[in-house]
Amino acid sequence: MSETLMTISNVSKSFGDVNALRSISLEIKSGEVVGLVGSNGAGKTTLLRLMSGVYKPTSGTVCLDDGTPVDKMRQRLGVVPESTGLYSRLTAWENIRYHSRMHGVSDKDSWSRTSRFAKHLDMLENLGRHTKGFSRGMRQKTALLRALAHGPSVLLLDEPTAGLDITSARTVRALVKQLRDEGGTIVYSTHHLAEAQQVCDRIIIIHNGDIQADGSPDVLLKDTETTTLEEAYVSLTQEKARPRNDDQDNEGRFTKWWRRLFTPRVPRYIEGDDSSE
Repeated sequence: MSETLMTISNVSKSFGDVNALRSISLEIKSGEVVGLVGSNGAGKTTLLRLMSGVYKPTSGTVCLDDGTPVDKMRQRLGVVPESTGLYSRLTAWENIRYHSRMHGVSDKDSWSRTSRFAKHLDMLENLGRHTKGFSRGMRQKTALLRALAHGPSVLLLDEPTAGLDITSARTVRALVKQLRDEGGTIVYSTHHLAEAQQVCDRIIIIHNGDIQADGSPDVLLKDTETTTLEEAYVSLTQEKARPRNDDQDNEGRFTKWWRRLFTPRVPRYIEGDDSSE
């Protein structure tokens, strides 16, 4: 029976008047690829940031297997955010080494893991290059190597193939499957249903801050009596998707004043009014 590595209990997260997540509860077990699927604004990134300890829940808890809150044990997590955040003046290896040292990992151990995975990503010869001139795919691969170098218990990926060419995306997906086959645990956020079906053992559909479904692709198809994951998703998310909030706290009074002052007003067009001509 698989071991539970992370427990999310009755977690809600609000940003001012916006309820990004509402009473989310789930468990992440070892050796599985869990897909977080939903439209923009559904709450996927908010949930990932809670799981990584970047955000603290408004209510509820996010804990690792020993009951420790995730923000107290970030060294057990590997995170690849949507924005890679690499230091452009450093080489790929220097970025990875710096990150590993922050986690207390020796250069020898970090290099051993990095070089091994870099071979699978066809990045070994590029580790000595500065990341400033890297393509989007190379930056994403470097961020993935950085997240793996300290041997995390859980790997959190936020849209890992977004903006990548077909070959790079296939390479990233292949590595995710390899990590799973070796007993690794991955949370894979994506809005591409076909990709989720290819990679994930279990799919969690999030819509407007709530979990609408949680199960294997086959179970979701059976429960919704559909033949494709796209049809299953549509049947489970009938309610109109809310607009994306970008996980921002409400603006302060000064910020609102500043924005109103320097944002040009758009003139209202009145049908039949030719005065502008």
